Amino acid sequence: MSDVIGWLNETAWSIALRESLFVWPVIEATHVVTIMLFVGTIIIVDLRLLGVTLRDVAVSEMTARILPWTVAGFALMAITGALLFYAKPEVYFYSLFFRLKMVVLVAALANIVLFHRRVRRDGAAWDRAVPPAGVKASVALSLGAWIAIVITGRMIAYDWFNCEKLSPDGMLSMLASCPAA
Repeated sequence: MSDVIGWLNETAWSIALRESLFVWPVIEATHVVTIMLFVGTIIIVDLRLLGVTLRDVAVSEMTARILPWTVAGFALMAITGALLFYAKPEVYFYSLFFRLKMVVLVAALANIVLFHRRVRRDGAAWDRAVPPAGVKASVALSLGAWIAIVITGRMIAYDWFNCEKLSPDGMLSMLASCPAA
């Protein structure tokens, strides 16, 4: 895998992206804004499901109105995230925070899929009421996961656990798949 990452890092487009004075900041800013859109819409729905806000709005109505924005935010977030990875694959691939973010992201996306299946199946029963405990657990997982994703994503910028700073034979070095010196 490290051979692929090394090759990807040296492609002309990867180099052009990371050395660009204007494209890199636009992609990074777009990624942050689309994270705000995506996570923001999820938080609105999650808070409704917890009964904290918008209690008089049916869950089905809210999700029908917000879901297109959530999907658009996710699509742009995924595209810009992939471009950011493509620009600096060696930085991200060997980052513990990036790896942790990806693990939590997979869990959060699985939670979304399971949640939407449940909404389609029996969401109408709790449209105006506070949802059952299982839904609240899913919502709590969602909120925690997206907070963790935002925090770990932000932590990627710091080099505290980069391979050059880790003990070559330590646990963190192994978790980051640091190349042998």
